[in-house]
Amino acid sequence: RTSAGSPRDGGSPSTTHLFFFFCVLPIPPDNRCVQSRAKSCSECIRVDKECSFCTEESFEEPRCDLRENLLRYGCGEASIIYTRGEMRTDINTRLQRTQVAPQGMFMRLRAGEEMSFNMDVFQPLESPVDLYILMDFSYSMSDDLDNLKSMGHHLAEFLQELTSNYTIGFGKFVDKVSSPQTDMRPEKLREPWNNADSPFSFKNVIRLTNNINHFSEELRKERISGNLDAPEGGFDAILQTAVCKDKIGWRKDSTHLLVFSTESAFHYEADGTNVLAGILARNDEKCHLNTKGTYVYDTKQDYPSVPTLVRLLGQHNIIPIFAVTNHSYSYYEKLHKYFPISAIGVLQEDSSNIVELLRMAFERIRSKMDIRADYVPKALKTEFISSMYQKTESGSFNITRGEVVGMRVKALEYVGGQHVCSLPEKDRQGVIHVKPTSLSDSLEVRASVVCDVCPCEQVRVVFADCNSRGDFICGQCLCHAGWQGDTCDCSLESSSDKTECIRPGDDKVCSGRGECICGKCQCDLEGQVQRFDGDFCQYDVLQCPRTSGFLCNGEGDLNRGRCSKGACVCESGWEGPGCECPTSNDTCIDSRGGICNNQGRCECGRCICDKASVYISSTCEISYSLAICESIRDCVQCQAWGTGNRKGNCSTCHLQVQMVEELKKEEASEHCSFQDEEDDCTYHYTLKGDPSVLPNATVQVQKKECPPGSFLWLIPLLIFLILLLGLLLLLCWRFCACCKVTAGMAACPCPCSAGRTVGFKEDHYMLRQSLMSSDHLDTPMVRSGSLKGRDTVRWKINNNVHKQGFASHAATANPKDLIPYGLSLRLTRLFTQNLMKPESRECEQLRKEVEENLNDIYKHIPGCHKLQQTKFRWVSGRGECLQDHTIVDTVLTAPRSAKTDIIKVTEKHVSHEAFNDLKVSPGYYTVTSDQDAHGMVEFQEAVELVDVRVPLFIREDDDDEKQLQVEAIDVPTGIAEIGRRLVNITIIKEQASSLITFLQPAYSHSRFDKVAKIPVLREIIDNGKSQVTYRTRDLTAKDGRDYVFAEGDLIFQPGETRKEVQVSLLELTEIDTLLHNCQLKQFAIDLLHPKYGAKIGRYPQTTVTIADPEVVDGVPPLTGMAQVTQSPKGRLGAPLNPSAQALSSRKIRFSWFPPPGKPLGYKVKYWIQGDPESEAHLIDVKSPSAELNNLYPFCDYEMQVCAYNATGEGVYSDIIHCRTLEDVPSEPGRLAFNVVSSTVTQLSWAEPAETNGEITAYEVSYGLVNEDNIPIGPVKKVLVEDPKKRMVLIENLRESQPYRYMVKARNGAGWGPEREATINLATQPKRPLSIPIIPDVPIIDAEGGEDYDSYLMYSSDVLRSPTGSKHPSVSDDSGLLSENRIWQAKPTGGNSPSGGEALASELDPSGSLWPRSSSSITSL
Repeated sequence: RTSAGSPRDGGSPSTTHLFFFFCVLPIPPDNRCVQSRAKSCSECIRVDKECSFCTEESFEEPRCDLRENLLRYGCGEASIIYTRGEMRTDINTRLQRTQVAPQGMFMRLRAGEEMSFNMDVFQPLESPVDLYILMDFSYSMSDDLDNLKSMGHHLAEFLQELTSNYTIGFGKFVDKVSSPQTDMRPEKLREPWNNADSPFSFKNVIRLTNNINHFSEELRKERISGNLDAPEGGFDAILQTAVCKDKIGWRKDSTHLLVFSTESAFHYEADGTNVLAGILARNDEKCHLNTKGTYVYDTKQDYPSVPTLVRLLGQHNIIPIFAVTNHSYSYYEKLHKYFPISAIGVLQEDSSNIVELLRMAFERIRSKMDIRADYVPKALKTEFISSMYQKTESGSFNITRGEVVGMRVKALEYVGGQHVCSLPEKDRQGVIHVKPTSLSDSLEVRASVVCDVCPCEQVRVVFADCNSRGDFICGQCLCHAGWQGDTCDCSLESSSDKTECIRPGDDKVCSGRGECICGKCQCDLEGQVQRFDGDFCQYDVLQCPRTSGFLCNGEGDLNRGRCSKGACVCESGWEGPGCECPTSNDTCIDSRGGICNNQGRCECGRCICDKASVYISSTCEISYSLAICESIRDCVQCQAWGTGNRKGNCSTCHLQVQMVEELKKEEASEHCSFQDEEDDCTYHYTLKGDPSVLPNATVQVQKKECPPGSFLWLIPLLIFLILLLGLLLLLCWRFCACCKVTAGMAACPCPCSAGRTVGFKEDHYMLRQSLMSSDHLDTPMVRSGSLKGRDTVRWKINNNVHKQGFASHAATANPKDLIPYGLSLRLTRLFTQNLMKPESRECEQLRKEVEENLNDIYKHIPGCHKLQQTKFRWVSGRGECLQDHTIVDTVLTAPRSAKTDIIKVTEKHVSHEAFNDLKVSPGYYTVTSDQDAHGMVEFQEAVELVDVRVPLFIREDDDDEKQLQVEAIDVPTGIAEIGRRLVNITIIKEQASSLITFLQPAYSHSRFDKVAKIPVLREIIDNGKSQVTYRTRDLTAKDGRDYVFAEGDLIFQPGETRKEVQVSLLELTEIDTLLHNCQLKQFAIDLLHPKYGAKIGRYPQTTVTIADPEVVDGVPPLTGMAQVTQSPKGRLGAPLNPSAQALSSRKIRFSWFPPPGKPLGYKVKYWIQGDPESEAHLIDVKSPSAELNNLYPFCDYEMQVCAYNATGEGVYSDIIHCRTLEDVPSEPGRLAFNVVSSTVTQLSWAEPAETNGEITAYEVSYGLVNEDNIPIGPVKKVLVEDPKKRMVLIENLRESQPYRYMVKARNGAGWGPEREATINLATQPKRPLSIPIIPDVPIIDAEGGEDYDSYLMYSSDVLRSPTGSKHPSVSDDSGLLSENRIWQAKPTGGNSPSGGEALASELDPSGSLWPRSSSSITSL
């Protein structure tokens, strides 16, 4: 990396490191060099960047191969030709200051090669700034001009804050001085408004200057002007400002800022009636300012296009700042995104905030830098890379100064189907400009693709061995025409003798594996691989010896050998028939560095030990495995210390034990270690010799390592001290609890002084229904003061207290209405987990006991029904005397008028602590009605806090925000006073996060099914967790006789949409069979209590019909309803639960359950939805399912089925609907071309005739073709993601060149086939279509690089005139004309003959309506 000169201002610069990557890609798994079978050196090195060529005359292997392979096969280093890419840095020694380093690079790359280097960007702390203000001078900007005249010095102060080295300039624009943009009446051309200048297109008023006084004086002289239509000609002004560098005064080393101020939309290329009449040519992108600074080509050429402005402003290092009003902000907000670096701000109606707008815009611009690579040859490809930043819409990067960004450039191998070396020289080499925006300096990379001829091919040698019939080039004879062979000694006319190609003892030419040419066998290839070799192709390269299944031990990328002529040719370092043996002894080295521990020899990389034993390792050393250590452990303990399992019986041990202080490392690199259980000491020993040979087994034993003395006697003492400390803490807590609310410790000892209060802990709670997981709220109530004694508190809650007159509304309800009352009591028994299992015996016994006793009490209240839905839960007690008590929750149905009696009876029996034989705890109950609740809680001895379980009355019809009020009424037992009496609860109801519903309102299941499986669906609105409760309910079917009661919660995790409720069905009872019970058996399943923001959907309940099986021995079948249809005797009912599932775009599986009876088969009929049923297809099947084939894709079908037996057809099922899956669409409809000019066309197309689904996008491709309709360049592709916009406008096409256009459609199944057409626009009549009549036309620049293909601009974004401006942008007496301009579009359907063509009409200046047609070239 080269270093650069110091920054211009001498300050310390911030540096940006850029990476240019031209790195080498990994070698493909296939050897492309050999597969190419290249004949010459130049042909070889162009195959792949890794290919090399061997020029050695005697070399017999393929000459074109990888360099390492050629060396392996015996080609000398000096005989290998391998062309490398090169790169060097160009240093400009005469340059004193620079903003980038290095300033130049030179590189030559082989096709497919990449390289890299670093680039530093220096940004001075203060850099020069050129600010040019370009302002709309139409009459609507008159007040803006007045304000700007008075703000000259404010602008100067702003610039001085940025830098001391600045210039400022000013330009103005209106529109083209031609009709209809300008009123062409003579008096209006002289003065469109009072005290206004004549119309003009663009004028450079003040050249960039640092004289702020001159700037202010010249600006005060300016007057407003005017035009006719609403959009302005600002694009002409921007282009001239960019290309007229000297006349505007842009400086080379400064930051160029262009402020574009307007309140109107803009005209652009091919927009306006002048172009429609064929008057104006394309913009030539050149400077056309006269000596007075006036643009003089406004009536001679068209407006520039958006891509043209993006390109030119980037080339000239100009950053646009769009200062626009609210009326036009939406147009420019999208426009400014197309520029790599730009800013936009909302200008006030009078432009009074322009200075502040510029300040914010400049800060945004300075915070990022854009890096681009321009003028890249076709054979090279550039790509910016960064781990920190993402690409902008223009394909480049916005980076922060001082950060790192990379750029990858690759030399391509093929361009448009051609090898890069066959491209013209200008496409293979060039100078790439790598330039940061806002800086004037750039890095120039002179890059080219290596397409040189090999040096050895440039010299032709007449060699005697070529028999004067060929040239000796690059180590081989290249024969003249008609000759071949290694020495060009074989004529193609006289090569019929094949006897030399037949192996002795064989009768086949080349063993039947090759072709005889000039007396030599050329073996056949298998694909691109040489399968056979040898003089007679007698060897198979796959028949050499294998090691571990690998040919010549060539495992993966480790090539240890290759098969040649039937034998393995081993690589260096390997030997053996299968190259399985390493030639080195590395694998035989033992732990001491010797070979096989001097106890064996090394053969084929393995030790052959003199004495083989289970105790000997692979290097002939004693292996200290656990088995060896364990086998002699007992003997070591017995002989050394007289301990262990052989204690007192060491005679059977024959070890030679040597006691040592410490085992020496050189004598024992490994040793055994164990702990003696008798004294917890650790001992180590090592073995010498072979333990299998007893006299040689010598053991060295190290002295034991014992832990320090035991401290076990401390454990009981520690336990005693901990218990004593706990007792002291308990006594302190009791004392402090007694006295904590008294005025001082003088009031103690206990009993504490009297006086205490009870009340709610908080006065308000706010809940969000979507976050609630329960239908109640535990509201804490606290007791302060003395906690000695017992207090009970009565409470009540009212629902909807936020509504006016809620109490009177409840009073007007019908007192005879039956409502469910929730009843909760605390039983005097401990809670067990069995009570949570409804099917357990303990739960069933307690439920029976509760319901019998409570029913006996409440039956005396008129209208009360029996209890139901009895369940048990637990609540943890808070006092010393309380344990986990059982709470019973049950439902009592009674008239509304019975509420008072129910509360009195409940409170009476709670105070008596019994309901008949059912014992309950005093001081606790809850009675809940439909709109309020009453209850009681109890504070027992020393209890400071209890929870009031408040029901929240969640209803579907609740208001979005409702309020409940809980009130502490009185203290019937105890001495406490009520403190905080009220607590308000606000529940905010939000939109449902999901809807949960049954799939359909009714189902039918046979008892044979044993389980009814009912699907429950969730429609996700806001993904998250949802929960709902399900519960069965008797209708005509009875719990315990026809089905088993089921209740539970369905919990949907995020993303889940389907659950299943399973209800067990019971067999038909004997009494039903004997009595021929024909009653329809049905039960219901309800969805209740949605949680976590869920709501119940369309079907909150479903009815399940139990279809009884047919009874034999003459008993008639049972009847039902819904799916179980009534049928006469002998005739089958309808099949049960029919369902359909689409298997593919042309296949549906239709399945059902058999009806009661014995069907012989089924008849299925199906038809397209909407067609008459008479056109249905009919099929006969024997099983309860059928596959419907050869259907139309993405088509709705209806189907039904009936069963039949010997008596005939049964009843048909309900009609089932199913839609087949999507298939790829057919090709789009015909392409239509509306020719705007010889370089601009509008392309439209019709929707595919067979959409086969929902069209989601179209892809438009186009590229140059030659006279034979063969592509001659790259194909550009543009994705149109809005399927309704079947039209694009393509600009900057090459004049007089034919293009092939292709369009294809995409749906959910993928892309369909293409519709194509070829057209040369120059041969078509130029009667262009006006763009404004076509809504939302994507505009594409054909000359833009690949960076521009990823974004489109739509005409509707720039053509709709803003409304609401204070002044019209037209002359005073022609406003009617602007308001009455009519643009009409007639969009057509996908199958219309015009394919999306449009007819335009416009009011001319005289008010008459005149039509205009368009040239339309259509490809069928």
